[in-house]
Amino acid sequence: MTAAGIGTEAPADAPVRARLVGPDVTRAVALIGVVVMNYHGYLNGSAAAAQPGDQWAAQLFDPWTGVLSTRFASTFMLVAGVGVALLTERAAAADRAGAPSSHALDADRWRLVRRGTLLYGFGFVLDWIWPGTILFYYGAAFVIAALIVPLRSRWIASIGATAALAAAALNWWAVARGERGESPAWLLSPGTLETRSPRGLVLDTFVNGTHPMLPWLAFMCAGIVLGRRIRSLPMLRTAAIGAGLVAATYVISHIATSGHADDPVRLAVFSTSPFDRGLLYTLNALGSAVAAFCVISWLTGRHPGSLVVRVLQVAGQTTLSLYVLHVLYFNLVVNTWYWVTPTGLDTALALAITFWAAAITLAWWWRRRFPLGPLEVAYRRFGG
Repeated sequence: MTAAGIGTEAPADAPVRARLVGPDVTRAVALIGVVVMNYHGYLNGSAAAAQPGDQWAAQLFDPWTGVLSTRFASTFMLVAGVGVALLTERAAAADRAGAPSSHALDADRWRLVRRGTLLYGFGFVLDWIWPGTILFYYGAAFVIAALIVPLRSRWIASIGATAALAAAALNWWAVARGERGESPAWLLSPGTLETRSPRGLVLDTFVNGTHPMLPWLAFMCAGIVLGRRIRSLPMLRTAAIGAGLVAATYVISHIATSGHADDPVRLAVFSTSPFDRGLLYTLNALGSAVAAFCVISWLTGRHPGSLVVRVLQVAGQTTLSLYVLHVLYFNLVVNTWYWVTPTGLDTALALAITFWAAAITLAWWWRRRFPLGPLEVAYRRFGG
């Protein structure tokens, strides 16, 4: 079983194996959503942004400020954290208990570093043809996870909380400074791909990019904490807590911003919009990711042998290959062959559905013949 689709193994503990299918299935569902939102945004461009008075579907699928914006990607990152926990759980538990060192945890950490470095470099190259790819940030998160995974859960949770608070504070400072006419473009718009600046690369990774570590590391940290408790976690109760967090942040945002349309700082600080990266956004997205993961894991635990679960499990185990395939497919049918033209949300949804029907079928066929997806093979050979 792969974790994060991008390669961590769950232990073969038979009594809880059904529950451990949950990360794979959640990852597949999250990737379906990522494809839908990506295709809508890349195909329709600025026309994908919802306007006042648009129908509910346009508001829902707005790739930048809609209700679904970044939720699938944040769930993907949370499941990556679950995978990190499953990969390192035995060695980490022995290390925390003070058992004689067998270097097992060090081996797991170096495996994460190698895999993260590969994804980081490959994601940077892929960004030239698919700007904003999550693989770049995914790789950075794995490297950071390798550094923090020996820590106890409370410290990992504290690191995630610090990332969320730092992102919110930075956003607050940037908006307040902009109001004074002092635009911090050097920090928030470094132009990494144009300048090839090392400083720009660092800022893109941690601050400026589409999925920067501030605050996206919070999702990885939350996943590690959940993954360590996956065998005993009360799934429905935890899902309810996640859903309650989503509702609470929306209510707080509405109360705090109503009647303050002329106060950009307040609007930014209490925003739930993804690219404002305020604390309410991070908590909101985290709540939905936790709820989705727990509900899907509960359902797969109850129906582990169903055809739907098995098909999604296979898709979840080949997500690196399917993610790159969705980029290649889009560029072929849209940018090379011009078979598809931007006509709105309906076209984007049709394109995504067509891709997923073919991709899931291809993944099922492939896994009946080979133990890993094609890119997963190369990934494992490099990363271990």
